[in-house]
Amino acid sequence: MIDLLATEKELISRHIIPGGVCADFTMGNGHDTLWLSRAVGETGKVYAFDVQQAALDSTARLLKEENAHDNVTLILDSHHNAANYIKEPICVGMFNLGWLPGGDKSITTLRETTLPAVETAIQLLAPGGGILLAVYPGHEEGRIEGELITEYLSTLNRKQICCSKLQIVNSPTSPFFFLIEKK
Repeated sequence: MIDLLATEKELISRHIIPGGVCADFTMGNGHDTLWLSRAVGETGKVYAFDVQQAALDSTARLLKEENAHDNVTLILDSHHNAANYIKEPICVGMFNLGWLPGGDKSITTLRETTLPAVETAIQLLAPGGGILLAVYPGHEEGRIEGELITEYLSTLNRKQICCSKLQIVNSPTSPFFFLIEKK
């Protein structure tokens, strides 16, 4: 059976450039931030966003415990404000929508900020870059986010941006993801 996490990393890995710039638009507990930091190497840069101090604290702790490169900027702000911090093109962006694992489930990503964040991420994306966007439709806000993102991505010019979706069809509440690639 398909391992979604392994598949996500496999698909987005081909867009990572050693020394490149990446963004973890929803840092959570920092696992993607750490993975991106290692993937771009010491000369690369990773911007990581979250609105919860607990996420920053957890990520900072993980990076320290794992002796991560000093190439990560942790930002306590919404992902839809990414353009205020990132001034260079990114080779990879990652989103894991929903709530902070182990955190307060009443605090989730919201459609009002997620869609502008995705639009910003696409604008920041370098040619040949990719965005991995994981959606968790098992709760109402996640279901709505998934529908809005699907609708938005379907309007993009296929000659400039390729948007693919991977979903387990016979498990409608399972997470699914989009791979957004810039030509």
